[in-house]
Amino acid sequence: MLQLSFKNRIALNYIVTTGLLIVAVFSVIYSIVKHTVYSHIDEKIKVEIENHLEEIKEVDGKVILIDEEEWNEREHNTVDVNPVFVQFLDVNKKIIEKAPNLKTQTLEFNDSVADFELFDTKMGDHAIRQIQVPLHLKGKKIGYVIVAMSLADSKMVLNNLFDIMCLSFLGILLLLFFIARFFAGRSIKPINAIINTSKIITKDNLKARIPLPKTRDELYLLSKTINNLLNRIEDAIEREKQFTSDASHELRTPLTVIKGTLEVLIRKPRDNKEYEEKIDYCIKEVDHLNMLVDQLLLMARFENQSKNIKTESVYLNAVVLDVLQLNTEKINTRDIKIKLNTQDDYYIQSDNFLVITILRNIISNAIKYTNNGGEVDISFFKENEKIVCKISDNGIGIAKQDLESIFNPFFRSNSTDHPEIKGTGLGLSIVKRITELLRIKFRIESEIGVGTTVVLGFNENRESLY
Repeated sequence: MLQLSFKNRIALNYIVTTGLLIVAVFSVIYSIVKHTVYSHIDEKIKVEIENHLEEIKEVDGKVILIDEEEWNEREHNTVDVNPVFVQFLDVNKKIIEKAPNLKTQTLEFNDSVADFELFDTKMGDHAIRQIQVPLHLKGKKIGYVIVAMSLADSKMVLNNLFDIMCLSFLGILLLLFFIARFFAGRSIKPINAIINTSKIITKDNLKARIPLPKTRDELYLLSKTINNLLNRIEDAIEREKQFTSDASHELRTPLTVIKGTLEVLIRKPRDNKEYEEKIDYCIKEVDHLNMLVDQLLLMARFENQSKNIKTESVYLNAVVLDVLQLNTEKINTRDIKIKLNTQDDYYIQSDNFLVITILRNIISNAIKYTNNGGEVDISFFKENEKIVCKISDNGIGIAKQDLESIFNPFFRSNSTDHPEIKGTGLGLSIVKRITELLRIKFRIESEIGVGTTVVLGFNENRESLY
């Protein structure tokens, strides 16, 4: 099957639509002209009938159908200019008298046509318009009169008009096709730009963008939408490259430390205490590496937003107590005071594992970044049909310029000022993704030297989230 180009399809659809419109217009014009021509002929035939019916009379017992002078009129005597053919029949439909211009020809009486009805027929090879009317004299039927006019000139005019319309129609369609093809070609230039730009875009070259058309039409919107899509793809790939680079660095660092420590350890014999210190140090680095791998896997898990969330009843009070229990050693060692304000029982419908992950990361951060002898406040309350969890600490705080960046993977605020505080820089990034997935309101406020406050807004019923 022949495949037409998009430009030719546009032109073809345009001329098909225009062609149908032209056919409709030409049909109306032809019908009007034909009606006008036939109306003129029919009017003249009716006038002839009326005149001839008035001429019938009886003189000295003899019926006179038409005066001799009437027959001598040019329209009855010739066949060259607007001829009118008249023929009289008796009651038996035999010819009594006929116009001189009929010569050897006769008009045929059509029994299937009603009296006074105009119809097209033929006289020999000539097309004519005919009417047949009964003759009455003093209430008595004496015969019929047939009046006809030639349709030769009318047919010629209509045929010429039809031929002109057909030739014009073909010429107009051909001309319109090339005109439509030309303008269609200009109209789809942005599409060609899209195609050409798409060809040069690869994973290593995402900078190219489609030039926007001057007119703000559908193609402008399409080009802009594709450019926005390319921007998002470029950002996603850049983030993926950065994430891969950062992850490789973060994984390589503890491995390098472990390898270096073990290499130093085996260079010469050492006492048991030194062996224990170095091995203990390596174990801590392995723990750090395990935590990093777990968090990387957790982040990869949330890349698929269509993940099925397991909805169940989550008892927030118990979750917080479990998290605090896991951090008991850190709390006691650093003499951190925990203020827990949960005067009521708070339940929500959500994913228990994900909610635990959120609270564990936030509370662990609050404890980690609080100074020795500091304080962490955890409170629950209801506000605007939401269960609000507020976690505050009086720790080192986060600089205002870092508040947006702390959600980026591996970003650690103040890490250079406090190298003793270990971390991966993935916790808040994970929290951010989970809260977006569960539609949990998440807000963080902080000030250097004052502390950090995290506010979580939970919906009691997960169905209301969507």
